[in-house]
Amino acid sequence: MWVGGMWAPHPTSHSPRLFYRNPFCAPRVASLTVAPASSVDERELIARVRAGDGLAERALYDAHVDRVFRLAYRLAGDDDLAQDFTQETFIRAFERLDSFRGEAALSTWLYTIATTVTLNGLRKLKRRGREIDLDHAAEVAGGARHAEPDLKTRLYAAIDALSEKYRTVFVMHDIEGYTHEEIATALSVEVGTSKAQLSRARAKLREALADFAGDWVS
Repeated sequence: MWVGGMWAPHPTSHSPRLFYRNPFCAPRVASLTVAPASSVDERELIARVRAGDGLAERALYDAHVDRVFRLAYRLAGDDDLAQDFTQETFIRAFERLDSFRGEAALSTWLYTIATTVTLNGLRKLKRRGREIDLDHAAEVAGGARHAEPDLKTRLYAAIDALSEKYRTVFVMHDIEGYTHEEIATALSVEVGTSKAQLSRARAKLREALADFAGDWVS
């Protein structure tokens, strides 16, 4: 459950209190129960959460928090915002878990909530100048080596200049590795739309980085 905006196990459990952690900066706390290894295990875990099992809540949180945080961070480009958006994602997810019908994977359902929370939060804040760690996005340029500092700066600006729909699909697919099917579910678009937007995003980035064509743009 959530206490004062932070994650803590259900009060009926005997486990130590667990506050929200930044997956990149804080040491991982061992799960109190085994993370779900199959859809059957996950369904059982969800049933336990619905029944008020605090250990199951924590296990479900631990199983998904890292990737939810990474998605929020890639879209927001800000550690504090990503933490806030991740907390809000899990608050909403646990509040709405009874409405989860299992038609899609729980991870996809969570990513949908995380994407909505993050994009709506960014729209409200009207943030500019986000920076994304682009060492993970070499695919867009077809090169194997890390970006030079000047190229990184240009690429930051080029991604920030993309429209929201292009930037979101690019970040989710090329940086975070989501499938087009997952993106389509998260953004409520067709798979073909996701593919088309990614293609256009890559084209715009190649155009913006044309003077680096010898090193990065293929």
